[in-house]
Amino acid sequence: MFSDIAVTGVAGNAPATLKVGVDIKHTWRGDLTVDLVAPDGTAYRLKNSSGSDSADNIITTYTVNASSELANGTWRLKVQDVAAADTGKIDSWKVTF
Repeated sequence: MFSDIAVTGVAGNAPATLKVGVDIKHTWRGDLTVDLVAPDGTAYRLKNSSGSDSADNIITTYTVNASSELANGTWRLKVQDVAAADTGKIDSWKVTF
C-alpha cells in the first residue's frame, strides 16, 4: 500500500534529519515493513517486520538522512504486510523539512 505527498516550494535538498510522522492502524504491527520512497525512487527503510511485536498500530516519528534527495517532488510511504491474517490502513503521515 502506498500513500503519496507532493512537496513543492522547498529549495534544495531534504535535510539529514528529515522527520517522517506516521499513524498506521494495524492489528499486529510486527507484520509490517515501512519505507519512505523519495521522488527519485530511492527507498529508506523506516521499520522492519518483527514476528515478536504483537502490539497494535504504529504511531511514531522516524528520522531519515535524506540529504542526498531533492526536497521537491512526490514522496511516498510504502507499507507492506508480510502476513495475511490482519488488516490495517494508513490513517495519516507527514514529512517535516
